[in-house]
Parts: sequence; structure tokens; C-alpha cells
Amino acid sequence: MDELARALEATLFASAEPLTIEELKLHVGEGDVEIALGELSAHYEGRGIELVERGGRWHFQTAPDLAHLLRRTREEVRRLSRAATETLAIIAYHEPVSRAEIEAIRGVQISKGTLDVLMDAGWVRPAGRREGPGRPLLYATTQEFLSHFGLGSRRDLPGIDDLKAAGLLDPLDDSAFQLQLESEEEAD
Repeated sequence: MDELARALEATLFASAEPLTIEELKLHVGEGDVEIALGELSAHYEGRGIELVERGGRWHFQTAPDLAHLLRRTREEVRRLSRAATETLAIIAYHEPVSRAEIEAIRGVQISKGTLDVLMDAGWVRPAGRREGPGRPLLYATTQEFLSHFGLGSRRDLPGIDDLKAAGLLDPLDDSAFQLQLESEEEAD
């Protein structure tokens, strides 16, 4: 294997993401990069990893016939507590929102662990501080939250009619929800 192919191999191996030929040339200099990539790809053919080009970008990947070996790790399914679910819903619908506002909407105090669980899951993040007395920390949802729940944006969150149709609001919840919406509209 010549020096150019070795340099390409090292660059691609160390790269966190696939690289274009132009990006590779920035690392290894000019030369017949395309030819060297072809040789390198042939060198890895039939091995446990292979060099592939996808969409004009080159990277190493596990050989498709061995990918099952890496799927042995299992994600542990953790269910959210009712408090965490309610807190997440409040943050999603009212963000950015402070801890005191979450507690006022829920009607009870939330434990420190509840927000920690949501932040550990990657669904909630600190979103700055509110201007005002005490400058309380504000919370908002993350891009991971949207991805996990299949939402393009917060506008895709279900509305009250969707929640009613799904049977998720009983008459008592519905009236409390309506009162909350009316008080928010008056505040605006």
C-alpha cells in the first residue's frame, strides 16, 4: 500500500463523519485520491469493515453481513412516572417555563429528580433565565424530544380536540384545561 493510500486510510479511520474527496485532499494533499480510494476500497473488500462511498462521501462501515454482531446491546426501556410525564407535557406546551410555573400548573411541587430524568433522557434542556426577581431558570424541549415523538416542530403537538378524540381528556380534565387556556388568553 502506498503512502497516499495509508494517509487516506488514517484520515478516514479517524474521521467522525464521512468525507468528500475535496475534504480528503485538504488532509492528505494533492494526488490521485480517487485512484487511491479505489485501491483502498478493493483492499478492504471481503473484510469485517469496508470502505464505501455514499452520496459523494467516503467512510468505513461494518460489513453488512456482520452488522448483526453489533446489535446485541439492548436499549433498556424506562417508563416515565406520572409526574415526569405531566412535567414534560407542561414544558412542551408552555416553553420556556420555570420550575415555579410548572408547579403552579401541576398544583404540586416537583422533585428535583423529575427534571433530572427528563434532562438525562435528552428531552428537556435549560433555556436561559427569566428576567425578573430571582432570575429563575427556564426549561424547554430539545430536538431529541421532537425526534423521539415523531414531531417536526412544537406546532405538531396534539391540540385539545386531538386529545379529546383520543380519549385522553375526561370531562373534569377538559374543564380544567379550558380554564387554563382562557386564563392564558386573558394574560396575552
